[in-house]
Amino acid sequence: MPCMPSSSLPSTLSPNSLRKQALSLLLMRNADAKAAAVRALPPDGAVSLAETQAVLAEPPGVPGRPERPLLRPPSDMKSRAVGSPEGRAGLLHALAHIESNAIDLALDVLWRFDGMPEAFYLDWLQVAREEALHFQLLHAHLTELGFVYGDFPAHNGLWEMAEKTRNDVMARMALVPRTLEARGLDASPAIRNKLISIGDRRGGEIIDIILRDEISHVAIGNHWYRHLCQARGLDPISTYAALATRYGAPKLKGPFNFEARRAAGFDETELALLGLADTAGI
Repeated sequence: MPCMPSSSLPSTLSPNSLRKQALSLLLMRNADAKAAAVRALPPDGAVSLAETQAVLAEPPGVPGRPERPLLRPPSDMKSRAVGSPEGRAGLLHALAHIESNAIDLALDVLWRFDGMPEAFYLDWLQVAREEALHFQLLHAHLTELGFVYGDFPAHNGLWEMAEKTRNDVMARMALVPRTLEARGLDASPAIRNKLISIGDRRGGEIIDIILRDEISHVAIGNHWYRHLCQARGLDPISTYAALATRYGAPKLKGPFNFEARRAAGFDETELALLGLADTAGI
């Protein structure tokens, strides 16, 4: 995507425009402050034509990250038994890290991709605000166990796919909300049950909130992915397979939460293909 210097932006684009605010927030390094600032954004409002069409230059430091947690390859991450306080904290920390990344992903969609309808930006504002709430809920629960965000190492898998899809909004919609975030729909029931089994009722309640909201987030990804496929005259199913191969998306393996995926807008053909892939061990 070509970028123009900020001095070349349309004079009608306010410094307080939603997209410029999203970029400013994305650069923040303190995760708690970033979540609070995102939650403080008004949940609705108009997005001007000038704002949707403006091409914003990417500054250094995207995304802003705290010094901790230390980021390591997924293969280096240790698995801990959740029955111990440290193991439960490690699981909650991993979930908080996912939500911190999800805030960054939503903000990145808001500022990076120009030329979309007004509703696109308002949808992703909703996603950003809800991801910020999820982070706040998980971090508050983590602190009740005597730990804080940053106490455990984490990996960077979600943002790596954002980097790969930085130049194509259709690829971003296909491979982040519809692929990586949709995996959260599949994983949530097992995580909830694990927390409930060790007496962490509050943790289970938070997972219920996250699953409810993530269904709508994946649905937003599905909606805009199909919108873009239609605009480009492309078949959504064959195009998804091509994008997954081109960008090295992870292979999807079950068990799948078909009920949640159906609620998030995946059609029956897509769900059938997931079932076939799982049966075949692909």
